[in-house]
Amino acid sequence: MESYFVEGNIVDVVNRKFIQGKVFVENGKIKKIVPCGTFNTQYILPGLIDAHVHIESSMLVPSEFAKVAVKHGTVATVSDPHEIANVLGVDGVKFMIENSKKVPFKIFWGAPSCVPATNFETSGFTIDSNEIEKLLSSEDIYYLSEVMNYPGVIYQDPEVIGKIEASIRANKPIDGHAPGIIGEQLEKYAKAGITTDHECFTIEEALDKIKNGITIQIREGSAAKNFDSLFELVDEFPDKVMLCSDDLHPDDLLKGHINLLIRKGIDKGLDFFNLLRVSTVNPIKHYNINVGLLQKGDAADFILVDNLDDFNIKETFINGIKVFDGKNSLIGYNEIDSKNNFHCSPISEKDIEVDAMPGQQMNVIEVIDKELITKSKILPIYVHNGKAISNINEDILKIVIINRYKTSRPQVGFIQNFGLKTGALGSCIAHDSHNIIAVGCSDAEIVKVVNAIIENKGGIAICYNNQIESLELEIAGIMTSKDASVVATKYESISKKAKELGSSLTAPLMTLSFMALLVIPNLKIGDKGLFDGEKFSFTDLIVG
Repeated sequence: MESYFVEGNIVDVVNRKFIQGKVFVENGKIKKIVPCGTFNTQYILPGLIDAHVHIESSMLVPSEFAKVAVKHGTVATVSDPHEIANVLGVDGVKFMIENSKKVPFKIFWGAPSCVPATNFETSGFTIDSNEIEKLLSSEDIYYLSEVMNYPGVIYQDPEVIGKIEASIRANKPIDGHAPGIIGEQLEKYAKAGITTDHECFTIEEALDKIKNGITIQIREGSAAKNFDSLFELVDEFPDKVMLCSDDLHPDDLLKGHINLLIRKGIDKGLDFFNLLRVSTVNPIKHYNINVGLLQKGDAADFILVDNLDDFNIKETFINGIKVFDGKNSLIGYNEIDSKNNFHCSPISEKDIEVDAMPGQQMNVIEVIDKELITKSKILPIYVHNGKAISNINEDILKIVIINRYKTSRPQVGFIQNFGLKTGALGSCIAHDSHNIIAVGCSDAEIVKVVNAIIENKGGIAICYNNQIESLELEIAGIMTSKDASVVATKYESISKKAKELGSSLTAPLMTLSFMALLVIPNLKIGDKGLFDGEKFSFTDLIVG
């Protein structure tokens, strides 16, 4: 590997100072840093780290994700392969690890703790505590991924506790996931060994978690955007904060990554060294990962930016290798074998009918834009010919979920604030089990969307004017090896069409994908029925 140097204003995040000088690189490491008086307008900084991301949500395999991320100055991610594990089990985790090794980008994988996320839904596989212990013994696994089954922790479910204890024995950190949990329940959750949380919606919740020893990962993804609510933590608790995206769809990934949070933080007047610390130093220390901090002897993982106001990425280096030259990603394409797990039959309109009578009421999911949480409403049923149907005037639409792993009866609910005035939208990206979920204005349109996804064995589809537009995702039904720009263009086309059909949601597809996430309150729907996330139990659709 060649030796070289770069010069500019060196940002020393460890010692909180700027140095005008040269950084000498040899054999992929920082050989020395030499101060000099040469004026140079560019800045040299440690590469950025996403402290919690599900790469699968980009719909790209890790090697393709890496090609885009380096353009934004990201050199590493702490990644939970939870999504593909719910589809393909341990084989899915191994697929992600092996694919990531094809590129110089640094991905530090976790052992997915909740496969399935709950016992109230059907996933493709189950990963028990014995398999978790085996995964944690691997040098490729750095932590126990988010423990989403927080009731299982609080009430001491033996299997959940077994996974946590396996991670403690392996001396690897444990990621959390406890939306809205505070007080006594939070104390129990934290004392079990949970070290992080990325689900805070309010500053009060975050402060309670910090008080209990939990590090807050401020999330800014495609659907959940919490930076504006939590950014003050960066300066108040610079040692107890990290930055993450969690779930980032391909169109948003093309626009930016952690660099956008740095830019937002600068605009809000946050201390620059604190901003850099929470996006570099803290994840490195917390997860004990091998990413350089621009210190002598470190891996040469660094970025060049033009200035500290606009924070435009000029070049990115990983282990001394230039992976982005200011225009193009220098990471090449890799051949990938497709894997999937899809076994269900087409449905008919009769399969999603709901018998009802005038005067009855029902539990309705109320969507909140830019949030993963929902509300629960009891509203009158709109009845036609003895069947409950969508009430477009009141923006109450039918929502359907179908088990993708075997043929079984669809589950039907109703959802408000999705906004479609005509047509239907569906996806096989439905966290966390990735069954098929669809919302629409008529049964006929919903069925067309669902059957298009079944025919493609996964992916996304929209129905408009009796036509179907699809994004095929051949890997586990949730990812593809296609180029990111191709995926983003198709995804944006479907998303734009959903808005043209009436949806006012910021990210209608991402929002739809989380309506099946039972571990996030309040009311959601899974392949076994309507689910009350606060009581953590099933509930009836019709209530009177």
